[in-house]
Amino acid sequence: MRFTESHEWIATDGTVGITEYAKNELGDIVFIELPKIGAEVKAGRQVCVLESTKAAVDVYSPVSGVVTAVNEDLLKSPTLLKEENGWLFRIRPSNLAEMEKLMSLSEYEKLIT
Repeated sequence: MRFTESHEWIATDGTVGITEYAKNELGDIVFIELPKIGAEVKAGRQVCVLESTKAAVDVYSPVSGVVTAVNEDLLKSPTLLKEENGWLFRIRPSNLAEMEKLMSLSEYEKLIT
């Protein structure tokens, strides 16, 4: 997994979510706006929105590419995002070099401590 400074993570298979730190900061999530399958996204650009009892926040794409799947279960039950395997969407990266620019777990942990 690789991490962004804005608290998103991306797995090697292109699955994207938000970190535990971000989940804890947000509190209870009440609404999620997911991207459309097939949407082209750019690294660092807003791709979906989370609304919680504390705030509404943008989620940014860790890398550029095409959205290949979304976690539709979240539309019915946004609280599922807080579960261990809660994920938002999957992306097919168009530039693998962007992955290398993201933080490792140890680098991310230094950021949040």
